[in-house]
Amino acid sequence: MLDRAGSIATYDRVCPSLWRAAGSGAQTGGSERCTVSKSNDRFWTENPINTLRVTPGFVLADTDTRSTPGFDGGKRQARTAAEHGADILSHQQEMLFANSKAGDNRKVLLVLQAMDTAGKGGIVRHVVGDVDPQGVSHNAFKAPTAAELRHDFLWRIRKRVPGAGMIGVFDRSHYEDVLIARVRELAPDAEIEERYELINAFERELVDDDTTLVKVMLHISADEQKDRLTERLHRSDKYWKYRPVDVDERDLWPSYQRAYQTALERTSTAAAPWFVVPADRKWYAQLAVQRLLIDALEGMVLSWPSADYDLEDELARLAAS
Repeated sequence: MLDRAGSIATYDRVCPSLWRAAGSGAQTGGSERCTVSKSNDRFWTENPINTLRVTPGFVLADTDTRSTPGFDGGKRQARTAAEHGADILSHQQEMLFANSKAGDNRKVLLVLQAMDTAGKGGIVRHVVGDVDPQGVSHNAFKAPTAAELRHDFLWRIRKRVPGAGMIGVFDRSHYEDVLIARVRELAPDAEIEERYELINAFERELVDDDTTLVKVMLHISADEQKDRLTERLHRSDKYWKYRPVDVDERDLWPSYQRAYQTALERTSTAAAPWFVVPADRKWYAQLAVQRLLIDALEGMVLSWPSADYDLEDELARLAAS
């Protein structure tokens, strides 16, 4: 365990300018290289900010879904690194939450997008689950309700953005409206085309309101998804996770991959870059997302807020009580 009193503060900060990136929506050029934080440099040879970030020319089909970019260890080493990282993430999140009580408006929004079975729930349980739940807001966006459909597609999203001091998690998100909506033709092409710029403008608003966005696509192969769906049909404790429609969606795999490619190209910006995380190995995906969250929080250069009362007076009052 880490010495929470001080040792965490000695770690190198990682690429804070990436998370404070200004700009009006231009794609990230990828020119800034980020160093590996000392928190996990035993196994990380390259920061995931560098290896996983979507930059101009990115091709989703070229991503090896079983690869572990920037990480030289295996599953056992990942477990050690994750345990170490959990302490750091918890410490950083607690400071973020504490600062909100002193008027700090900063917050984090983790956006998780993926094909079914890619591991979004595992990220929520095993990564976000390591921090104090009072500092987390979690929203899983399903198909919009009739009431939600009476508004623009961002209406229900705006209602769920995290408040000051919070780590917000979107399990699926506004990106469904340019992914499944495109594949299933749920809206006219012209309307979907407009949504990319509306999304960029919305995310720019969030950044201007002191939100750090960490947008993650968990990328699995069709074969890996088939294996995971098969497991659900062979284990009674996983029957509830299986939906017959999952097989129908598999028939549309190429269309979904094209929709993801377009979304990544059009919405990976300087202010809110995308990170594509190979997810056939669950342990790597969880470790990489943990690292991205840690880096985002370390980029804020957080410290404990000062007391807004006279410490000596309060000690005296307490002693006399």
